[in-house]
Amino acid sequence: MVNEEKELQPQKPANKKTKASEVVVGIFSSYFMDTAFDYFLYPYVIYKLGLLNGGVVMTGLACLLNIISLFFYDWSKRDWFGFEALKTFQDYHGANRLKQIASWLLKKNNFVIMLFLSIKEDAFKTVVYMRHGKYQYNGLTARDWKIFIASLVIGNVYWTLAAYTGLSLFEWGYEYLNQGAQFWRG
Repeated sequence: MVNEEKELQPQKPANKKTKASEVVVGIFSSYFMDTAFDYFLYPYVIYKLGLLNGGVVMTGLACLLNIISLFFYDWSKRDWFGFEALKTFQDYHGANRLKQIASWLLKKNNFVIMLFLSIKEDAFKTVVYMRHGKYQYNGLTARDWKIFIASLVIGNVYWTLAAYTGLSLFEWGYEYLNQGAQFWRG
C-alpha cells in the first residue's frame, strides 16, 4: 500500500542541474528528429506520393511516432522539454511580476495554446503540455486523447500544405529559371 501511494506522488527531478541537463537533451534530440521529419522526410513523401496520399501517410507516421514518444515520456518519468516545470507557473500567486505575467498568459486561452503548439511543435508536445497535472506521467485521459487527435490533424494539415506549397514553389522556380536559361541560349 505504501509503495502504491509513493508511485502516485508527482516525481520531480532531484536537482536543478539534473533538470537542466534533461531539458537540454530533450530539446536537442527533439530538434534533430523534428528537423529530419519536417524538412526532409515530409517533403520527400509529399513529392513522391502527392498531396493527399502523402499527407495521409505522414499523418499516420506522425501519429505512430508521437504515441511512441508519449509512452517513452511517461515511462521515463522525465520532464524532457520543461513543460512540467512550465505548468507550475500556471498556479503562481507570489509577488514576482514576471512570474505573475507568465501565469496569466499560461492560463489565458487553451485553444490558442493548442493551435500554436500543434503548428510549432507536434501532437506529443501539445498533449504533454495541456494534460492536467504536473509531474504525473500517468498516461492520457479521454480529454487528452481528443487534444492529441485534434493537434495531430491540425499539425499535419499545416505541414502537408506547407510541404506541398514549398515543393510547388521550387518546381515553379526551377521551370522559370530553366525557361530563362533556354531563352538566353537562343
